[in-house]
Amino acid sequence: MKQISTRLRCVLLVGALVCTALEAQAATVSSTFAPTQVVQGSTLSVNGMGTRYRAVFKVYDLALYTSSKVTTPEALLALPGPKRLSFVALRDMPGTDLGLAFIKGLNSNSAPELVQKHAASSTRLIEIFSGKPKLVTGDTFAMEYVPGKGTTFFIQGQPQGAPVGDAEFFNMVLKIWVGPSPADFKLKDALLGQ
Repeated sequence: MKQISTRLRCVLLVGALVCTALEAQAATVSSTFAPTQVVQGSTLSVNGMGTRYRAVFKVYDLALYTSSKVTTPEALLALPGPKRLSFVALRDMPGTDLGLAFIKGLNSNSAPELVQKHAASSTRLIEIFSGKPKLVTGDTFAMEYVPGKGTTFFIQGQPQGAPVGDAEFFNMVLKIWVGPSPADFKLKDALLGQ
């Protein structure tokens, strides 16, 4: 009986350690992000940052830049002005996989009629990442929204074509990470500073 009790304690201890490690995952960012970014003359500050995990593997670090601090998805989506998402790849990944994951996120978090309405902008997103056969560990990519101009995609700091979409499209993009079915719930909380 004493042996069972000892085993049970060990199992409970290991379970507690695993839960603690998983809880800390999104808040632990290995990449260094600038505390501010200037987008179209506006200085944006880090609203939150975290790590995207797929199972137990780190995929990318992500920072959300906004003009003022927000803590809810509703406040973020209603916030006027420029916004920026900055990523650092933490593992090698095919560009097409990343583009398709973004499209899956759009479909999971936005109404079908909105996805259809912004099909051209979404297609551009796939084209950009499909044009790069592979993102390697350390590669950077970003998405910047500027009111009246649209969303510009960057790989390694270089703009990838003309801006696309409008505020509604960029809000759809944001919902990939802060919508009702986010890519990673812990990352959602981290981006919203929770």
